[in-house]
Amino acid sequence: MVAEVTQEPDCLLISRFDRRNRHIWSFPKGHVEGEETWQETAVREVHEETGIEAEVLSPLGKVDFWFMADGRRIHKTVHHFLMVARGGVISDEDPEVESVEWVAWHEVRGRLAYSDERSLFKKATRLLTDLGPTQS
Repeated sequence: MVAEVTQEPDCLLISRFDRRNRHIWSFPKGHVEGEETWQETAVREVHEETGIEAEVLSPLGKVDFWFMADGRRIHKTVHHFLMVARGGVISDEDPEVESVEWVAWHEVRGRLAYSDERSLFKKATRLLTDLGPTQS
């Protein structure tokens, strides 16, 4: 998850249509390529899906889940990090992304589609408070 740390921070969210064709909001995420670390994957995926260049501040945790694709049950683990925006221009050019938006911090929990991401957001809020404004 990427924060834009200002007096009242914003959080970068993406929207897409899920497998049931529901319009949902979530954090950018993706899969490891080659010998990437999880942190490198997170930074690359944020840039690919949103156009924003980000820097990892802290791990947030991982989420394990199962889904069906092409008649097969697939297990996926996503490692999430608290990141801060360092540059770039917001873009929804990635074909997997419907839209990209900076969302006011106080609105994020209400937008997130998944409870595990809402829990990570709560942890990120505590971490940002502990880190203070020096990360901007």
